[in-house]
Amino acid sequence: MSDPSAPDRPGIGAGGRESGKPGDSRTDAPSTTIDEPDPHRWWALAVIATAQLMVVLDATIVNIALPSAQRDLGISNGNRQWVITAYTLAFGGLLLLGGRVADLVGRKRTFIIGLIGFACASALGGASPGQEMLYLSRALQGVFAALLAPSALSLLTTTFPGGNDRAKAFGIFSAIAGGGSAIGLLLGGILTEWLSWRWCLYVNVFIALLAVIGALTLLRDRAGAKGAHLDIPGVLLGSGGLVAIVYGFSRAEPQGWTSTEVLTVLGVGVLLLAAFTWWQTKSPDPLLPLHIIRDRNRGGSVIVMGMTTIGLFGAFLFLTFFLQTVLGYSPLSAGLAFLPLSAGIIIGSTQISARLLPLVPPRALLVPGLLLSAGGMYTLTFLDIHSTYVGHILPGTILLGFGLGLTFLPVISTATMGVAPRDSGVTSATVNTAQQVGGSIGTSLLNTIATTTTTAYLTSHLAEAAREGPLTPAERTRIVNTGTVHGFTVAIAWAAIILLTAAVIGALMINGKSPRARAAEEEAAAKAAAPDAGR
Repeated sequence: MSDPSAPDRPGIGAGGRESGKPGDSRTDAPSTTIDEPDPHRWWALAVIATAQLMVVLDATIVNIALPSAQRDLGISNGNRQWVITAYTLAFGGLLLLGGRVADLVGRKRTFIIGLIGFACASALGGASPGQEMLYLSRALQGVFAALLAPSALSLLTTTFPGGNDRAKAFGIFSAIAGGGSAIGLLLGGILTEWLSWRWCLYVNVFIALLAVIGALTLLRDRAGAKGAHLDIPGVLLGSGGLVAIVYGFSRAEPQGWTSTEVLTVLGVGVLLLAAFTWWQTKSPDPLLPLHIIRDRNRGGSVIVMGMTTIGLFGAFLFLTFFLQTVLGYSPLSAGLAFLPLSAGIIIGSTQISARLLPLVPPRALLVPGLLLSAGGMYTLTFLDIHSTYVGHILPGTILLGFGLGLTFLPVISTATMGVAPRDSGVTSATVNTAQQVGGSIGTSLLNTIATTTTTAYLTSHLAEAAREGPLTPAERTRIVNTGTVHGFTVAIAWAAIILLTAAVIGALMINGKSPRARAAEEEAAAKAAAPDAGR
């Protein structure tokens, strides 16, 4: 399937130059091309990667700190979810808006505004005297993350438009996007155990400050699009639909999938997104131009990203609980236990995918990567209360991490390749939206499966054991732990199935050629056209 936007998107030819529509004031090509690379591009990558790490790790760094914050601020069990949900609601719901704002006012400007706002929101959260301010600060973090994340990825796309440098840069970025969540668990454990849960928020101030200084001195960008207008109906419909979907999935675990609240909110979300899709075909300045996701490879990449994130969040969620509740690990030890998974993602992204992506089609990396990830996830379904970290968890997490490392780079690179500069922000936002919504779905869907499976197990086994006589505390604990782990393994099995399905979708939808093959075809076409040009 061809991309209808092909005539006005930048073409990377044999000579490596980026071309746009002459005379189109909206195109505004970036300030550097492959022939004239930005001399500070690798320092720029460090700035972009630092900001991305802050956004990604903040989705998990608070998880380990949550029990301490709950005790300190007197948050009830029913309300503690809002520390997480306030962030994901604002982040996931406003990403498309943030991407379009970056396209309209300039990516560098939006990037810096996002950094400063995120730092201020983090400082506010760290100083929270009560739960209400903490919820507000987390929501504000999500708002500014929705500005920061798409502008970071679109800056990366335009700083490294093609060639081997692009593969290397995206390899590093993908390693951070995939491994940042695990780093957040580790950093959250260190800060909570050695300082205070408040430092899980204060730490963002220092990270953001470094990134702002780097952005002001190192990043280059085009001006915003002239004469363009923000699609206000699209903002209301799209953001409203995404917020409703994310909120509905977040409420599925405590309320149940068949509750009136969940079904109503999800139904409203679907209707709003359907209306949003219709409006994008009518709007003169659409929030999400549909040609972006109509492209076969880009649309497939977005779907694969969402499904992969479901599996990844499933691993984080259940392994964190298993390590702390069954094996008795401290928050710091639990964070350290995820380092091999992060190492697998980093090695797979930077040492394998980044080296091979210029030479092979994207699906030659992502399909084996997803199969390895599904296999690693499947090995974790054999966990029981007698399992050990080294003998049972470590092999599966290494395999999972390595597979994800092979997957993230080709998915992110394919989703953002060949997009017109004026649409790079919203394209990046679409990828981030798939990741964020996938994480929300993964957390709620798999957690609901685990909870209902555990409840059914305990209901039958505790009743059966009670018929044989009174249970000792040790026997009850053993049955409860066994039922809990049984729920984990059933949910993990579903995560493995989802990863396997993502591999099938990737194999069927993503059929793009390798950069080397595309360059050879363009060079041959240029040579064939040369005689005609001279006539």
